[in-house]
Amino acid sequence: MIEKALKGSRNYWLWIGLLLLGIGAGSVAFSRQMWEGLTVTGMGRDVSWGLYIAQFTFFVGVAASAVMVVIPYYLHNQKAFAKTVIVGEFMAVAATLMCMLFILADMGRPDRVLNVLLYPSPHAMVFWDVMVLNGYLVINLVSAWTVLGAERKGVPPPAWVKPIIYLSIPWAFSIHTVTAFLYAGLPGRHLWLTAVLAPRFLASAFAAGTSLLILVTLILKKTTGFDAGNEARQKLAVLATYAGVANFFMIGTEFFTAFYSNVPAHMHGLQYLFFGLEGKSALVPWMWLSLLLGFGALAILFNPKLRHTSKWLVAACVGMVSSIWIDKGVGLVLGGFVPSPLEEITEYGVTLTELTVTLGIWAVGILVLTLLLKVAVTVKKEQEA
Repeated sequence: MIEKALKGSRNYWLWIGLLLLGIGAGSVAFSRQMWEGLTVTGMGRDVSWGLYIAQFTFFVGVAASAVMVVIPYYLHNQKAFAKTVIVGEFMAVAATLMCMLFILADMGRPDRVLNVLLYPSPHAMVFWDVMVLNGYLVINLVSAWTVLGAERKGVPPPAWVKPIIYLSIPWAFSIHTVTAFLYAGLPGRHLWLTAVLAPRFLASAFAAGTSLLILVTLILKKTTGFDAGNEARQKLAVLATYAGVANFFMIGTEFFTAFYSNVPAHMHGLQYLFFGLEGKSALVPWMWLSLLLGFGALAILFNPKLRHTSKWLVAACVGMVSSIWIDKGVGLVLGGFVPSPLEEITEYGVTLTELTVTLGIWAVGILVLTLLLKVAVTVKKEQEA
C-alpha cells in the first residue's frame, strides 16, 4: 500500500519538499551538535533538560491520546469513530517516533541509548520509558496497517490483531504514566515531586492530543475531501473539554498545596513560572498566556453553539493545544530546575541550533504522518467508491 503515498498533486509534492528541507536543516544543525557537543545548546549544569525533553514530554501526550478514539470504537462499538480511529493511530505512530528522536537529540551521543538495551536496569525509569515507547510504536503501526490492509482487500481483519488493539489501550496510559514518573521520582525537584503529576499528564494529554486530532481531521477534510465526520469531532471536542477541566483543576490543586502549606521549596517553582523569582521572570508572560489560551478554549468548548461552528472549534482546539504545549512542553520542564538544589536561579535560553534540530524533528514527524494518512485516505476513498 505504500505506493499510494508516491502519487499526489503538485501541492502534495510541494508540501513533501518543504518538509524535506526542514529535515535537511535539522540534520545540518544536529551534525554541528554532534561535532561540537551539547555546548551549542542552552543546557548546562543547572538546567540539564531543555527544549528537546520539553517537546518529548508534550508529544508523549499526543501519542497517548489515540486511546480516546480506540476505546469508543473498539470497546463500545461507536461507529461514528470508524473514519477517525485510523487517523488517531497513525498520529500516535508519528508522535511516538518524534518522542524517540527528541530523546536521541538530547543525549548528545545517540549511540548511548544502546546502553539501555545492552545493560538493562529495571529499577531505572528511563529503561521502562524506552521499552513502552518502542512497544507503543510497534503496536500502533502493526495494528493500524493490518486493519487498513484488510479493509483495502474487503475482508475482515485477522483475529490476532484484535488482542493487539486491546493491548494498546493500557499501553497508551503506560507511556505517559512512566514519563510522569521520570519527573516525580526526582526528590530534589520540588515542582515535580507530586502524586498528581501522572494524572495531570494524562488529563493534559487527552485535552491537547484530542484537540490536535480534531485539527488534523479538519485539515484532511479541507485538503483531501476526506471527512472523518462531524459527529466524531463533536464527541472528541466534549472529551477534550472535560480533560481540559481536569488538567486545570489539578494545576489549581498544586497552587493550593504549595501556597497554603507555605513550604518555600514547593512555592519557588510556581513563583518563578507565574510571578518571577528574585528578579528572574523569563517564563512569566508565557505561563499567563498559557492560562489565557486554555480558559479561552474551554469557554468556547463549553458553548454548544460555538463548538458546532467550524471556525470557533478550530480556534478552541488551537488554543487548547498551544496552552498545554506552553504549560507542559516548556513551563513544567524548565520550571522544575528553578531554583537548583544549590538554591541558584539559572534561566534557560534556547539556541538556534536547538531550535533548528527541533524543527527538523517536527518535520520528520509531520512527513511520516503525511505519508501514512495519504495511504489511509486513498484506501478509504477507494472503498467508498
